[in-house]
Amino acid sequence: MTNPDNFVRHRQFLMKLSVQVPALAAAWKLTRDKKYALHAASHLRAWFVEEGTRMNPNLQYAQAIQGRTTGRGTGVIDTIHLVEVARAVPFIAESGALTSSQDSAVKQWFADYANWMATSKNGIEERDTKNNHTTCWFMQVAAFAKLTGNRELLSFCAERFKKVILPGQIEPDGSQPQELRRTKPYGYCLFNLEALTTLAQIISETGDNLWTFETPDGRSVRKAIEYMFPYIEDKKTWKSQPDVMYFDQWPMRQEALFFGALAYQRNDYLEVWKKLPADSEVDEVVRNFFIRQPVLWVA
Repeated sequence: MTNPDNFVRHRQFLMKLSVQVPALAAAWKLTRDKKYALHAASHLRAWFVEEGTRMNPNLQYAQAIQGRTTGRGTGVIDTIHLVEVARAVPFIAESGALTSSQDSAVKQWFADYANWMATSKNGIEERDTKNNHTTCWFMQVAAFAKLTGNRELLSFCAERFKKVILPGQIEPDGSQPQELRRTKPYGYCLFNLEALTTLAQIISETGDNLWTFETPDGRSVRKAIEYMFPYIEDKKTWKSQPDVMYFDQWPMRQEALFFGALAYQRNDYLEVWKKLPADSEVDEVVRNFFIRQPVLWVA
């Protein structure tokens, strides 16, 4: 991804990759039909292994502005679409559709990208923002660190979740003031909650249970889900201003409810989740709805 002029096109392809590879991995897991895994493996090789087509493991030119900057930290959020791709990799490797060396090469790409996120100027700039961009940075790094076995980065993500993200973004009542002040507060609250709960799920799988963590003044993932649940169940009850765009397209089948149902034994979350739409043809919705295959997230 070395040409800023091509970044928008790459992002569109990345969104397609994020839909296709997890769906194929889920199909493999459910059916054990290797044709799905083989097709997914062809995408992984093209994006992360083969020299002629692989993406460079950085976003140095993301969201460049011609004549002003060759890239900005805000562009790092665009690789949220790699989180579920990373989640799919072990399933594709398990199928035998990737050779051992190809599997290692894919994991090395994610290790290199996580390192770039953690050490580059743009990556650090994005990490230190105060809203959903921070949440998405840590969600991504946690996902890539888990895939590649980087315990140090996983521990860093868990610590910052407890000491920075929850205290800085979630109020004791579960509301998200950083997102509520936006012109699209409903969509952004849903978006940040998806990233927050996905991060909690990834870290909790490593033994540090973030689902039960609570700050001394009562801020927690549990409260964040509880705050948004009535507005997901019935959007007409939303108390803040409606979003200036795409308000009618939300909510989708928000994985925050799926993860919350499992973590807190909340059948009401699961029942609402089942009734929500799983797919959309609206690009903006696809761009901001990035966890789509629950079968990849359960044992």
